[in-house]
Amino acid sequence: MSAIGLYNQDGTKVKDLALPEALVGGPIRKGLLYYIVRYQQAKKRAGTHATKGRSFVQGSTRKIYRQKGTGRARHGDRKANIFVGGGIVFGPSPRDYSYNMPKSARRRGLQTAIALKNKEGDLMAIDGIHWSEPKTKNAVALFKKLKTTSALLVIEDRNDAIEKSVKNLPHFKVISAAGLNVYDILNHDKLIFTPGALDLVKSRLKIGAEA
Repeated sequence: MSAIGLYNQDGTKVKDLALPEALVGGPIRKGLLYYIVRYQQAKKRAGTHATKGRSFVQGSTRKIYRQKGTGRARHGDRKANIFVGGGIVFGPSPRDYSYNMPKSARRRGLQTAIALKNKEGDLMAIDGIHWSEPKTKNAVALFKKLKTTSALLVIEDRNDAIEKSVKNLPHFKVISAAGLNVYDILNHDKLIFTPGALDLVKSRLKIGAEA
């Protein structure tokens, strides 16, 4: 078993929180992390880029000059790609960039990202956050007490007060345990869990308390 610090909202360490080796142990497979991030970024691409080929350009279809006897190359209409205003050859067309990865690889990638943060000493937990209303100064004060300038805060479920308090802070983000992903983990210096979120992530990764 490994342990991380559990802090309160005053930035004081309350106790050590035990974590199973199945969550924070094992080899750090950086190649797998690369492929997971690439997979996530590919899914985000809109793929709506397009150019007009010859068949999509509006214009007359009249043959611009006779086929033979002019000494010039044979041409049909002015929508050919070599003319100004003509179609584009081999231009991009709408496509879906997303692809699938095995669930086991995605689970392993998420576990590896968490283990990497633990290895680097950037994994911590915070005892329940209770803000009655969204206020950015609450988030500023919290992260200042935790001595971090970049962090991903993982909570059990959607919480407007917490999310809106952090929303305007650069380099900080709030995410629910169900939405935790490799890209966001690697994109922030610190990874901070609430105890409830940690339990949900262990369940998501099929890691038992005894593991």
